[in-house]
Amino acid sequence: MKKILSLLIVLAAALVARADSDDDRYRFIDRVETCEAILREFQADPARAIPAQVLQNAKAIVITTQFKLGIGLGLQEGYGTILVKKADGKWSIPVVIRAGQASVGLQLGGTRLESVYVIMDERTPRLLFEGRFNIGVDAAAAFGPHDSEVEKSNQKLLNVPVLVYTNQKGVYAGATVKSGYITRSDSINRAFYAVDYDLPELLYGNFVNPIPGYVRPIVEYVTELSP
Repeated sequence: MKKILSLLIVLAAALVARADSDDDRYRFIDRVETCEAILREFQADPARAIPAQVLQNAKAIVITTQFKLGIGLGLQEGYGTILVKKADGKWSIPVVIRAGQASVGLQLGGTRLESVYVIMDERTPRLLFEGRFNIGVDAAAAFGPHDSEVEKSNQKLLNVPVLVYTNQKGVYAGATVKSGYITRSDSINRAFYAVDYDLPELLYGNFVNPIPGYVRPIVEYVTELSP
């Protein structure tokens, strides 16, 4: 009887673990598809679109969505995905991350913040190897020029490590950004890709081959924008 009970406990634990893994897979797919939709929406709007001059020099692209809710101390929590351009010139598979920030001041109601971070150097994406990257602190960041204001593009601005694009109103190209952070979310990536590798290996290695169909659209779209 004890053996049967022990077996049932082990079986139940395995089923729970499988359910958690399936939840992570569905969550991963939803987040990647949401981030792809955000990037497409940005590029379809000249007021928000990222110029080709910026994209062709990109070393990595981070897309995030966050929801702010609070009074007094505004807390933003959300998620995103990162892709890097590897040494062979090909874009990596997407890796899911967490995103957030805190702001002090009167915050009423809720606001959804969508952002695209175009990383212009090879060092900055690797800051995530340590687990967390603070935007504008660990690497300089500034709001980037849009298609509608491409004349504001200049070499000095293009040399900023992180160019930020957001659905916030009232921002202007070149303004310094010191807000927000992104962190690793290794468990959800391991669950989806069914590997024991974490962010560094998934971004810069070739351990997932062929590319799963669910993530191929975002890889192909980013490749189209920045061949």
